[in-house]
Amino acid sequence: TQPWQTALTQCFDAVTHCVDAMTPGRDAAMADGLVYSQLLSHLVGDQRQPRPLNPAALGGFPAPLKSEEQKMVERGMESCGFKAALACVGGFVLGGAFGIFTAGIDTNVGFDPKDPLRTPTAKEVLKDMGQRGMSYAKNFAIVGAMFSCTECVIESYRGKSDWKNSVLSGCVTGGAIGFRAGLKAGAIGCGGFAAFSAVIDYYLR
Repeated sequence: TQPWQTALTQCFDAVTHCVDAMTPGRDAAMADGLVYSQLLSHLVGDQRQPRPLNPAALGGFPAPLKSEEQKMVERGMESCGFKAALACVGGFVLGGAFGIFTAGIDTNVGFDPKDPLRTPTAKEVLKDMGQRGMSYAKNFAIVGAMFSCTECVIESYRGKSDWKNSVLSGCVTGGAIGFRAGLKAGAIGCGGFAAFSAVIDYYLR
């Protein structure tokens, strides 16, 4: 019991005894009534029961309690594996669309380097567009999965969600991609991806 609770209980008891002394016959009338000290212990004392916060009491809409299945689904959606898979699928779709778009505006699509004067057929043009779209889709999917997974791991390790996570993730992703061409290319890829991630994060936030 806190000191202020003890003092408040004593004050209530003193007031009760004073009222009893000034009001004859009050003890019999209050024989079955509540004792202030007991009432106080149930309100602010050790016997006070915690009450769940109801949003409706604060003017909001009451929200039902989440089941174990809903909590499990939320934990799965917040996992790094799910985020990486989602970024992989999104990157694949975006990369495929971008590849088909660039192939559509390329005037050399479908042409045979051995015979540049021959006009390509529609089948050859569509085949070339599909190959370019698939190539872009794979690259975008790999980059998206690497970036999302790295950012999730860094965020889980740091315990913070700020711009530093995307910058570090961009540096790791760019460095890993560029390192295949050498140390210098890896450093350039790290700096380029980190700067690009910082700009994107700045505008998104």
